[in-house]
Amino acid sequence: MAEAEGKSVAPNAEILEWPKKDKRRFLHAVYRVGDLDRTIKFYTEALGMKLLRKRDIPEEKYSNAFLGYGPEDSHFVVELTYNYGVSSYDIGTGFGHFAIATPDVKKLVEDVRAKGGNVTREPGPVKGGTSIIAFVKDPDGYTFEIIQRPSTPEPLCQVMLRVGDLERSIKFYEKALGLKLLRTIERPEYKYTIAILGYAEEDQTTILELTYNYGVTEYTKGNAYAQIAISTDDVYKSAEAVNLVTQELGGKITRQPGPIPGLNTKITSFLDPDGWKTVLVDNEDFLKELQQ
Repeated sequence: MAEAEGKSVAPNAEILEWPKKDKRRFLHAVYRVGDLDRTIKFYTEALGMKLLRKRDIPEEKYSNAFLGYGPEDSHFVVELTYNYGVSSYDIGTGFGHFAIATPDVKKLVEDVRAKGGNVTREPGPVKGGTSIIAFVKDPDGYTFEIIQRPSTPEPLCQVMLRVGDLERSIKFYEKALGLKLLRTIERPEYKYTIAILGYAEEDQTTILELTYNYGVTEYTKGNAYAQIAISTDDVYKSAEAVNLVTQELGGKITRQPGPIPGLNTKITSFLDPDGWKTVLVDNEDFLKELQQ
């Protein structure tokens, strides 16, 4: 009996090792905007991003634009979606912010202000620390934290989401996505705790910041923010691992692994225990897609 149990456990253990060995990085965050040209203008002129590519899909009645601080094959970028005729969205209470690292927070904030952006926190040190930060909003109401760093290979450096059970979420992202817990920040005086997870140190790469507000277990998702995309060398193995983790911690696979019709890029997607969506994208297929 014990031998039979050992045999049944071993394959699962091997599957759960895959996310730690896999070659992964954050590819892009996908969200919806009410006026694509307006947002492109704001991101390029106020935030200093570059328009990397744009596509219109009239048969599906939507357009996409990809913007960032470097090419998509090596940098995290934003994928903006404009659905024909939809001018506004509900961001909800669960989505927190994106973050941009820059050597000069004050200059970037002034650029945002000059282009009509909303500065919601003036540049200054974080409470109880020395890091200089500011907060601004884009025309659709998405919040960006501006963080002062002397230099960074990844200026678009953070996505913050709120979760209802921080320990559960940390376990989920470690096991399902192979992310490493870099640090936690306890702020009992402000009644919240933050967990920072990434595939490398936070000054070197994009990180996921999960925030737990004491006593808050659920948030509204709205219909604005969509998902994060992460690369993988094997969507099929990755989906097997995610499926095992969802059985233990919650969440669910929303798209079984396989190619997207028309594009042939292999993907799989899933929800975490809080309902946040992640899409895993085949590395080779993604690079081919960029060359089309």
